[in-house]
Parts: sequence; C-alpha cells; structure tokens
Amino acid sequence: MVRLLALSILALLVPSNAAPTTQPDVAYWFTQHIDHFGRNNELWEQHYMVNATYYKAGGPIFITTPGDNTLTSYHTSQTHLTRLAQEHNGLAVAIEQRYYGRSTPFPDLSAKSLEFMTADNMLEDIAAFIRVAKSSPSSVFPVEVEPHAPVVFAGSSFAANVAVWMRARYPDLVVGAWASSAFVNNHLENYRLEQSFGHQLNEIGCGAQFSQAVRELDDILLSGDQARIAKARELFGLPPVSPVGFASIASDLAMSETNDPVTVDGNPGVEAVCAHFDKNTPVLVSYANVAKAAIKKYEYSAVKLTSMGNYNRTERPTTLNQPYRVNNYISCTWFSNWMTAAPKNSGLDPYVSQLLNVDLYLEQCQMTFGEGDYVSNVDEFNKKWFYPLHTATNIFYTVGSVDIWRGNSVAPVTGNVINTNSGSHIEVIEGAAHAQDYDMESVTDILGVKRARHIGNKLVKKWLKRKHIRLEQLEQVE
Repeated sequence: MVRLLALSILALLVPSNAAPTTQPDVAYWFTQHIDHFGRNNELWEQHYMVNATYYKAGGPIFITTPGDNTLTSYHTSQTHLTRLAQEHNGLAVAIEQRYYGRSTPFPDLSAKSLEFMTADNMLEDIAAFIRVAKSSPSSVFPVEVEPHAPVVFAGSSFAANVAVWMRARYPDLVVGAWASSAFVNNHLENYRLEQSFGHQLNEIGCGAQFSQAVRELDDILLSGDQARIAKARELFGLPPVSPVGFASIASDLAMSETNDPVTVDGNPGVEAVCAHFDKNTPVLVSYANVAKAAIKKYEYSAVKLTSMGNYNRTERPTTLNQPYRVNNYISCTWFSNWMTAAPKNSGLDPYVSQLLNVDLYLEQCQMTFGEGDYVSNVDEFNKKWFYPLHTATNIFYTVGSVDIWRGNSVAPVTGNVINTNSGSHIEVIEGAAHAQDYDMESVTDILGVKRARHIGNKLVKKWLKRKHIRLEQLEQVE
C-alpha cells in the first residue's frame, strides 16, 4: 500500500546511495484508506516530504504536520524540527493532513466527502505511516533508515495538538511530543480569545479605548440605521457588507498581527494597534485607522474584504484547496471553539462585537454543511481527547505568556490545566506570543524563547533514550 514517487518525471525516486539532502521539497506519497475503521475501504494518496540533510545511520525520525495548512518544504527545512534533526543526525519528515493541500481523498470538499475528516482518521493516517516507517523504512524514505528508529513528533498550534494526541494515543509509536501552543480545552463560546487580546492591549495602555471603540461601533451596527452604517463602512474603508460581516472584518483586521513573534524590539502586532489610539483622536476613528492600516499592509482588495465578510451567501463552493472550509467543518463537527464576544452579563469589557455569537456560527454550519447538531459534541470531545492528556508522558508543552490563544492552553493565566506529575512538562515563555519556540532560531529571539528551546532539546535527548523525565531532572542531562 505504499508508493514512493517524486514531484515530477525529472525528480524520480532518489536511490539510497545518492545525495537527497539537497531536495527537501521532493513530494512523496503514502497510500491510505479513506476510512480506517471500515466504512469506506477505498484508497487515496497522502503527501509527505523528507529532509535527510543531517541523517546518519542509526538516527531518529522527527515528524511534524502542517496542521491546517498546505505542506511545503518550509515544514521540513525552516522550523525547529530541522534543528532537532541536525542535532540528533535524524530525518525531518512532514506529513500533510487529509483534505488539505494535495492530500485529497475526494475530488471535492462537499459535506458528504468531508464526513471522513475525523480526528480518529487523521491520527490513524499518521500512525499507519509510522508503522511502515518502522517496519519497512526503505519503502517510505529515500535513504537507508534502520528499522524501529525512535520517532519524536513536534508541531505548533493545531499541529501541536496532533503531536500530543499521537503521543497519548500511540505511545508505542511516538516516544515524545514537542507541543508549541497546543490547545487542551474547548469551549462553545471562546471569548477567552478576545479577552486575551484585550489583556495585551491593556498591558500596553489602549485596552479601555479599544473596548470603547467596539461599543461605539456596535451601537451603530445594531441600530438598523443604514445611513449611519454606510458612513461607518466608509470610515473603515470597507465595501458594502452586512453588519455582522462588518463586525467580523473589523475584528479580524485588528487582531491580524497578534500572533506575530515578540522580538527583542517589542511586540509589533499589539503595539501597531495601540499606536493609532491617542487622546486627541476619537476612539472609533482610531479603530478605523487600525483596520485601514491592516488592509494596506496585507493589500486586501474590495473583493477579498467582501469575501471575508460574506456571512449571507447561499452559494457554497465545494472545490478543493479551501482550507477555511475544512477548518469550518472541523469547528462545526468536532469541537466548536468559536470566537465570540464575552456575554453581556459577564462584566467583562468587549474587544469584539456582540454580533459575533454562537447563533451566527451555528447558522453558518447549517448553511454550509446541512442541518445537524453542532453544539452537543463539545463536552464529549473534551472528555475523549483532552482528559487522557493528564496521564500522557513525555510531552513538552510550551505557551507564550502573551499568546492570544493562551486561554485554551495548558497554562492559562489562572494556572496549569494539565497534571504535570504524569511526566509531561509545561514551559510558559515569558513575553512570547504564539508558537515562537517552534520557529527557526533568530538573532531577534527573546531570552524566554531561547530558554524553552534549551529545555525542550534536553527533553528530546532523554526521550530518545526511552526514559520518562520530569523537568526537575534536567540538570542530570549532560
């Protein structure tokens, strides 16, 4: 069931005595079942890449996935995974997730086709690959790899979740997992995201002004006064969209840079937002200036903005290469976790519009994928996928102290969620944003990021010796 092909006729399978080390962008393919649990036994081809630049006989295998992104050579040559492979003379392997990029079980992304986009199938895809990589490595790798080589899984953001689930579910296949900014708890209403954004704004000094601007914009959008709404759209530089589309675009534009790395020079994303607020400018004008600056920076056209805010369209194309459609399917059918405003009775300051609520997302799920129950799965998903993490060993969790997703992480501001007595370890990276430790090192890295990588590197060294290690034992590592 395994076939090994190159990207083109000119890039044929690299023999083991050749030098594939300069070709980390070659495409390889692994044959998978559409459903690993018997509902559909048809086959499809999953895309993966291998960087053997640093491989030496007896080296381990480091695996990652792009998560909810298309696979490119970036994932095998430009992340910390590459450094781990270099340090341990290992392979760097990246496996594209089903339904993303070129890994397409079906010729479309209809609701019927996406039925097999489940967490169980996604993980079993990777497990099937690892089993073959251990039992018959010559059939999946372009260099000679010893059978039963240890596997470490690493990932950032959603791919970090894949990493921890692989270690928790398949401890016989994966000796350890590096999870950079994984989320370990889901909520139907994820207003923790907007509250984290607000917290960062407050740290810099414009949180109260931004929150007031959100209230003023909501007053306009909820008024039903079309003249006021049109004037506000003009102020923000937006094309004609519905009020809820307006609210969504404004929030997205303001929060668009919050995941940018924090460097020794500061936090460019949040600072860019606060730079537009001063005592001499009305807060709504300042908010509009934030949006217009983002539109200019990312060169968003009117067509792109209209698409971003089109919550009312009835036509739902099902063509391939729509990662957001797959992401929405996951949100609708797996765990929700929708970004909403804090409830009015919560006493919390708002940083996104009250128009962004659960009803909006439920309507979108039903419009896009058909009638169904898109609420009750949240608690069950948490029980199935997150409770087992309390006893999983050999997982290194990292989370930035100013990560906008911190509220869903192992270490929200109120304390740790995961029981680290199991042998898994948590590092809160002071001053860091989302998944910074997973990036390739840079001269602009802050001290906390360097420290996290240092701790993680030592843990990986222990895992490869097949030992369970707690953080307090790190000083024993040479």
